[in-house]
Amino acid sequence: MSGIVQMSLTEVADAIRSKKISAVEATQACIDQIDKWQPKVNAFVTYDPDGALSQAKQADADLAKGNARGPLHGVPLAHKDLFYRKGTRITCASKILGNLTADYDATVLRRLADAGAVHLGGLNMSELAMGAAGRNEHFGHCRNPWNPDHITGGSSSGSGASVAAHMVFGALGTDTGGSIRIPSAMCGVVGIKGTFGRVSRRGVMPLSYSLDNAGPMTRTVKDCARMFGIVAGVDPDDPSTANEPVPDYEAGLAKANVKGLRIGVPTSYFYDDAAPSVRQAVEAALEVYRAQGAIIVDVDIPDQEILRDLCNVVLKVEAANIHADWLRTRTNEYSTEVRSRIEGGLYIPGVRYLQAQRLRGEHVKAFCDQVFDKCDVLHTPGLPIEVPTLADTDAAVGKNALAINEKLAWCTRGLNYLGLPGLSVPCGFSANGLPVSQQLIGPPFSEDLLFEVGHAYQRETDWHTMAPGLPG
Repeated sequence: MSGIVQMSLTEVADAIRSKKISAVEATQACIDQIDKWQPKVNAFVTYDPDGALSQAKQADADLAKGNARGPLHGVPLAHKDLFYRKGTRITCASKILGNLTADYDATVLRRLADAGAVHLGGLNMSELAMGAAGRNEHFGHCRNPWNPDHITGGSSSGSGASVAAHMVFGALGTDTGGSIRIPSAMCGVVGIKGTFGRVSRRGVMPLSYSLDNAGPMTRTVKDCARMFGIVAGVDPDDPSTANEPVPDYEAGLAKANVKGLRIGVPTSYFYDDAAPSVRQAVEAALEVYRAQGAIIVDVDIPDQEILRDLCNVVLKVEAANIHADWLRTRTNEYSTEVRSRIEGGLYIPGVRYLQAQRLRGEHVKAFCDQVFDKCDVLHTPGLPIEVPTLADTDAAVGKNALAINEKLAWCTRGLNYLGLPGLSVPCGFSANGLPVSQQLIGPPFSEDLLFEVGHAYQRETDWHTMAPGLPG
């Protein structure tokens, strides 16, 4: 593996700025890595190496004149293929949007470009962002770099795979029920779903108006903090964004200290039927915090199955509303699995949807009062089971596929209903050799605290430095 692609996002950004390497060298290293890995993992659906090299050359020319554009100057990235980029075809890895050409840039892509990032292409995903396994019948399944027989998780499957395989230094995903945190957990990378409204969704193909979130996936917490700090913040063109100040997340890592911090361990739900090797890895992560002076406390939590069910109501109804016209006129362009999931929302009474929305504020208050009165951060598995195979999650052949698929978003979906931030941080490997992740959950707009806790863990461990070997 090229020495450049072994670098983290912050390392390569700093190396480019100090002219130890060029943006062209960094971009070519990623292109070489993509050429090796793409046939194995199918992470990209659109790919523009020539355009990326042209951007990199311009970045080097600007730097030679003393014009550094920002904290990502010359850094190659790629993103889930549902972020609008002006003049570029956007597919959402679907037939429905396969010929859409965006006429403006998503706010988050514009902010990354303004920070100097180089754009390599659009990444594979679950069709229309609908699916926690990351399967795709139209563009081919994305495969896990640690073992291509296994799923990446979804729906930001290509984002997880490309970052894990060192094809790019970072990627944006979206998260409606866990779609950043699930592939982060399965691919062994860091990913954050911020507080609802923390990151603009203008120019992001929606799945659910009130559950969608955009956020970065990277190899280290420090990388994630840098990217998140760039894309976070109020957007005048997105009225759902929160007018909250954005801390300097990366600078805050210098003072990361968990001594005296109360880390809560839920007494129910999150560990229900957890695989022994997953439980072992997540509990070992708690011991790392304990050794640094954190106080580990048991926390009784509100009923998570109610939150998951309410989230499902909101998701299905809002997805059905978004797709209503296409469901009538282009039914056959959906895969059977995705169409059946979206159509289910058409049969949920409006009263039920309104009840689910009306109850959200009550549930958020109840959760925060009950949980964060006892702890500062809640600690859970990112995924309670070992990463399954593609065959395991295929309802046509896997005898336990429905039960397995239900577990994929077990630890993540309720958080979208609550709108709270969650950070996925790798913490080892399970018995089948695939990654295990811990999830850190905090109160609204506590992303800075989550980054500090995750960074404190990575200072003492090396799971984030490990990379999959190229499959034969």
